Amino acid sequence: MKKYQVEINSLEDTYKLAHALGKLLFPAAVICLEGDLGAGKTTFTKGLGEALGVKSVINSPTFTIIKEYDGKLPLYHMDVYRIENENEDLGFDEYFFGDGVTVIEWAKKIMSQLPKERLEIYIYAEGNKRIFQFNPQGEKYENICEVLKREKFID
Repeated sequence: MKKYQVEINSLEDTYKLAHALGKLLFPAAVICLEGDLGAGKTTFTKGLGEALGVKSVINSPTFTIIKEYDGKLPLYHMDVYRIENENEDLGFDEYFFGDGVTVIEWAKKIMSQLPKERLEIYIYAEGNKRIFQFNPQGEKYENICEVLKREKFID
């Protein structure tokens, strides 16, 4: 699969990128976010939620693991940083193959449970600059990245 990336220099541009992606998502879409603490995973999720019509305040589900938000499509926001056993059955399949969009922060912690098709996004922080690298896993996600590329959101 191809890789795509873009350099972002502002919070506003992070929201624009996330919003553009959010408009292209579908039921059972899975977005995996990786990046250091403070890289912008939750900020990116807020932009996705806005595109999905979420009206509630989106914040990190670090201590609850999963937060659910209502929108045009439900948004399932997971932060699996605190999970110690990657094979622990917490019912993730119900979310991954459900009616909504699942966003997983620190997704590598549950790699064995992730669906084969997903969109992996790595966020690298360099001062105020962010580099977003999109690694689509599967044709649907490759097509989404191609649309974002055509619309000049990613390279």
